[in-house]
Amino acid sequence: MSDATYATIAEQLAKWQQSHLLTFWDELTESQRAALLESLTDSVDCASLDEAFRRAMTSATSAKEDLNDLLKPLARERYLSIADATAAELEDLRQVGLEQIRAGRVGVILLAGGQGTRLGSSAPKGTYNVGLPSGKSLFQLQAERIRKLQKLAGGEGCIRWYIMTSEHTHTETLAYFRENQFFDLPPEQVRMFRQRSVPCVDFEGRILLDEKWKVATAPDGNGGIYRALKDEGILDELEREGVRYLHAHSVDNILIKVADPVFVGYCVRKEADCGVKVIEKVQPDEAVGVVCEVKGKYQVVEYSELSSETANRRNLTDGKLTFNAGNICNHFFTTAFLRRIAETTMPLHVAKKKIPYVEPITGDRLKPTAPNGIKMEKFIFDVFPLAERFVALEGRREEEFSALKNADTAGIDCPSSVRGDIYRLHRKWLIDAGASEVRDAADASFDCEISPLLSYAGEGLEMAADGQSFRCPVHLTGLDEQQQQQ
Repeated sequence: MSDATYATIAEQLAKWQQSHLLTFWDELTESQRAALLESLTDSVDCASLDEAFRRAMTSATSAKEDLNDLLKPLARERYLSIADATAAELEDLRQVGLEQIRAGRVGVILLAGGQGTRLGSSAPKGTYNVGLPSGKSLFQLQAERIRKLQKLAGGEGCIRWYIMTSEHTHTETLAYFRENQFFDLPPEQVRMFRQRSVPCVDFEGRILLDEKWKVATAPDGNGGIYRALKDEGILDELEREGVRYLHAHSVDNILIKVADPVFVGYCVRKEADCGVKVIEKVQPDEAVGVVCEVKGKYQVVEYSELSSETANRRNLTDGKLTFNAGNICNHFFTTAFLRRIAETTMPLHVAKKKIPYVEPITGDRLKPTAPNGIKMEKFIFDVFPLAERFVALEGRREEEFSALKNADTAGIDCPSSVRGDIYRLHRKWLIDAGASEVRDAADASFDCEISPLLSYAGEGLEMAADGQSFRCPVHLTGLDEQQQQQ
């Protein structure tokens, strides 16, 4: 870049009290200087950042309205529990969803910007192998569920897969899909796009350097999806391809029913523009937000915002928690809704973090032991109050939700716990399909895996299971996999 470019950037930084970003300019090589100027050009808009920082800090430091007296549980006409629905009702919704898939009107948005840091890996979390007998990663399991669902739907329609990555995961995610031939999905069916990154700042709003030639940045949270869909041309593509309905979910739920036809069918039948799938919260202190009505609008209230009295309140009729619609980052949107809210100014949430940074005097890169700055994030559920027709579907936890977040040392939400959840669910599938028993192995292990290419949600297993006795380890595969192994 030219001296004029440097002068322009230096002038802007000085105007906004960010000149420290050029402290080490004289020490840098030409390539490092170019990298720094590119970093400043691509990720630093001082005016917008200053406004965002002030807005975020005002929100974080101002007294929050006490919502506890304002909360109402979701209205029954906007809420359906799978457990309370009849088999005929669920099959009707399933057929509505399959019809939309068959017509090519359903797409999936996968939130895959995170790394497996807490799992001890810097790779994209979706590439993680939790240790199933098949060795399949989260990405592969979800790709195969899409393939199976398309077969169940029939016809020529495909489920377009939009994968939101981040600056930290994009290149590696794309390479991973290419190395695995997109898990036998047509490459043109899979579209990857980056969410935006924002600079990390200290508590005074000064931008931190990650290296002398690189600004410290972080993804703008899963709520960055809305701006990214517009900026990356995804909304235009959805409209051009006739995709009307989107299922959006996080990458780390190993049980996710990708493009669940029952969920899609329910939202379509209710003419919803925004929907959420929840699980029943059964413990008052479970660290999960709940979907509630507040002043006539629907929103997620974080568990930390609930008073002990509110969190423990129970219904007189059934003894369940009154506020029990646990949010699991599992959402439905119409394309029209996403277009309508694309320019909305999203609330900013402040997360105090320990952010590695370059010490401005010595130039040493330090890893702090206490929070030294903030990351400003947007949350995907903050658009719920903008919905005109909002609905919620409650799924069964054991069939719908098992999150991978921690290493096995944590004991929960870890590789061993999600494997166990898969094994228990798949054993149930076999029993429901007519198996006489599924016995543990001699060493008491109970490994039982059924490939998504054989069954999406337990259907079609009668031929393999009826009257059969199984002993673990059990690993049933689809016809495509069997042919590849021969």
